[in-house]
Amino acid sequence: MREKILSVGIDIGTSTTQLVFSNITIENTASSFTIPRIKIVDKELIYRSSIHFTPLTTQTKIDGNKVREIIEIEYKRAGVTPNDVKTGAVIITGETARKENANEVLQNLSGFAGDFVVATAGPDLESIIAGRGAGADKVSDEKNAYVVNIDIGGGTSNLALFKNGELVDTGCLDIGGRLIKIDKDTKKIYYIYPKIKKLAESIGVKIEVGDTADIDKIRKVARAMTKILEESVSVKARTPIYEELLTNKGIKDGYNIEYITFSGGVADYVYNEDYSDPFKYGDIGVILGEEIAKSDLVKKLKVKSAIETIRATVVGAGSHTTDISGSTITYTDDVFPIKNLPILKLAAEDEAGGFDSIERSIREKLKWFNLENESQQVAVAIKAFKSPSFEEIQMLARALINGMTELLKKGYPIFIIVENDIAKVLGQTIYRQLNKSSIVVCIDSIKVENGDYIDIGKPLVNGKVVPVVIKTLVFNS
Repeated sequence: MREKILSVGIDIGTSTTQLVFSNITIENTASSFTIPRIKIVDKELIYRSSIHFTPLTTQTKIDGNKVREIIEIEYKRAGVTPNDVKTGAVIITGETARKENANEVLQNLSGFAGDFVVATAGPDLESIIAGRGAGADKVSDEKNAYVVNIDIGGGTSNLALFKNGELVDTGCLDIGGRLIKIDKDTKKIYYIYPKIKKLAESIGVKIEVGDTADIDKIRKVARAMTKILEESVSVKARTPIYEELLTNKGIKDGYNIEYITFSGGVADYVYNEDYSDPFKYGDIGVILGEEIAKSDLVKKLKVKSAIETIRATVVGAGSHTTDISGSTITYTDDVFPIKNLPILKLAAEDEAGGFDSIERSIREKLKWFNLENESQQVAVAIKAFKSPSFEEIQMLARALINGMTELLKKGYPIFIIVENDIAKVLGQTIYRQLNKSSIVVCIDSIKVENGDYIDIGKPLVNGKVVPVVIKTLVFNS
């Protein structure tokens, strides 16, 4: 059985709003005598929209009506109707995710575009999505090395660090091409992000809204921004101003990073050398790209081309992989169906470090999913070991509970997804250790990755299994 479905990706970023259509081919790869397993066997990007500036009514509010108009126009240009689209993702990223009406705009677009993944990506989650979209995960796997991707957009620079194909760490900085905006006709500055003004002052550069853009001053500021990026990957020693420019956190110091990729709109001016029109986009993105291209980021690290630059965040989106859980599962209450639950998957090295490492990693990585410092419901995915002892199950349950303390404080149900076949005993142990005070859902025989979302349907076969839809953001990598 083969079926071709149409997928849409919609990305509303700090600078740009764009849309991509892809054909996703799915096939049942199971034999005639086993449970169906639907997998993606091919994907073809068939339409890339124009790149539109994200419309704002004020510096703190997205113009939802104009965003919707952009999407409607691009659907018409592509010859697609909403009914044609079977799957996809609508994602608000970067500084735009901090706008006061971001969720309202998101939900409005979701209703127009279909019933699929909808997410306001916090800085860490955006880093993961962009890093995978750029193909940095693949480079790290091929080179058996630490590879960092820096996704430099209009308002933020998102860092994702990979080793052997797995995500290791993330960070985000308030550095981007549209943090100083310039009128293309008058060359007057009409917006300066407060942190960038402070950075300029720290190097003795005075810039004000209303000034005519002085290219020498702008270049000095862009060079200072580039030095912060060098500090972010430990090419240079970190300074106090680095801490000021962090959006939420940086990647840890001390990794032996060998390779670097760049994505985001500014990346086109890191990889390419046409700097003839420095204020081409009414901002400092071209100059920032030029300064990065001359920096120690490219001199001291090995630069690899990104698969996508400005479209790294979403180049196709929301393919559904339907699966059936194992038959040894635990759910202490019928909370189904569950829709659009984001996945936090522990890396192999997190689990290899023992139970303390598992607890610590969950606690730290749950922050990837915070929005405005508020936690949201997340499913924790682990591989776990086969045939664990009674004592090992007890210790694993305790590590998971301790790691998920913030979710428990919020009153969220506990969702655990295990690759190996131990969900029933693990879920029951977690439930007992919580004194039956929280809802616990623990399912197994499901493989997911960071950046995935899942739906869990109503139990089947007298409650023995649950249907699971894995919604994977589909990248060209």
